[in-house]
Amino acid sequence: MDESRRSFLLAGAAAVPALAADAALAAAAAPLPVAVIGPGGMGRGHLERLVKRDDVRVAWVCDVDAGRLESAAKLVADSGREAPRTTADLRDVLADGAVRAVWIATPDHWHGPAAILAADAGKHVYVEKPACHNLREGRLMVEAARRNGVAMQVGTQSRSAAVVQAAMQRLRDGAIGDVIVSKAWNSQRRGSIGREQPGEPPPGLHYDHWVGPAAWQPYRKNLLPGVWRFWRNFGCGDIGNDGVHEIDIARWGLGVDAHPDRVAGLGGTYFFEDDQEFPDTQYCVWEWPAPAGSSRRRQLVFEQRDWSPYVQEGHENGNAFYGTKGMLILGKRTGWQLYSERNKLVEEMQGNVDLGPHHDDFLAAVRAAEGGSPPPRTAADIEEGHRSAALVHLGNIACRTGRTLAFDAAAERIVGDPEADALLRRAYREGHWAVPRGV
Repeated sequence: MDESRRSFLLAGAAAVPALAADAALAAAAAPLPVAVIGPGGMGRGHLERLVKRDDVRVAWVCDVDAGRLESAAKLVADSGREAPRTTADLRDVLADGAVRAVWIATPDHWHGPAAILAADAGKHVYVEKPACHNLREGRLMVEAARRNGVAMQVGTQSRSAAVVQAAMQRLRDGAIGDVIVSKAWNSQRRGSIGREQPGEPPPGLHYDHWVGPAAWQPYRKNLLPGVWRFWRNFGCGDIGNDGVHEIDIARWGLGVDAHPDRVAGLGGTYFFEDDQEFPDTQYCVWEWPAPAGSSRRRQLVFEQRDWSPYVQEGHENGNAFYGTKGMLILGKRTGWQLYSERNKLVEEMQGNVDLGPHHDDFLAAVRAAEGGSPPPRTAADIEEGHRSAALVHLGNIACRTGRTLAFDAAAERIVGDPEADALLRRAYREGHWAVPRGV
């Protein structure tokens, strides 16, 4: 072989790794193909954000309502982006190997099944709150994220807000001493969902897809849109809607990273006279064992009045943290105030919660994973989402049964109460393709 030929081959061989590296860099820099499943309501808010980002491309939108699907596709196209593909069946999205991440903003009963299917298809998942419709599904979501090595972020966006993070850091630094009790409240005036008889779904609604793996329930006008959250088969009540945001912050500030061991709750529909199946008035308490080196148990309190248009501590929805040397009051739309032992205001910070940083956090984890690194835990990792959603489910079960519950945190079972323990799971449509394995 002549020297010129040898030099050419050596140069070509040396170029192969360089070309591969360049291709990897180009792929990392290219807009990430993503999908939005459920682009109505909160899902539309996500979509409006995503179409303004240069680092993502909305490749698919998926919705069982033809009108919402058309509107979502138009939103993307009107933003000057390439028109997305559309479908009423999320399996079409999951079968597309190009899609790297999905936003799931469906009703609660689809959160777990859709997230597990997406993770098993190798997609990174952003799933709206509450993380899951029932406690068992939450554990299966954690397992799905870990076995597939994907990032799974829950839509409790306060976790990515600088103003909330600063408040949590003050608590960690001992600014109010030992935090023994935290409180969350949801106080607002909602409307009645009315009373309706079963009827035919409207044209353009794929109702069979909407019910999905949940137990079959005939269509009613006060199921869609949005009011599904007040039906046990599909939602978790307002405690799982607005309440879980504040409950998540309360648990974070209390510094507990495990399930409680005791739960009590009282509540019912004291105001509205309609079809809703969850309390409009609710009071729940969760307790944790004393941490290592302490004799003090921890307690989290939640109050809900869906008929009460009066603010509490200056906030419609908010949090309070009570420590041995002071207290901190937080409203995620305005900021927080820190008081010393004698109720003297010693520090405050203004600010609010925004979706942008939460998207940034999730996409940074996705990019890391796509680059070959294990996905870092996001600010609202599915394990955190599962723990906070578990408080919602346990609180609802305590209110429904009217009994104080003993909870085995390690086994995730209610002890000594088979009726209550059975409510940690749900009934599914037999044979449906989206029923999670292991339920």
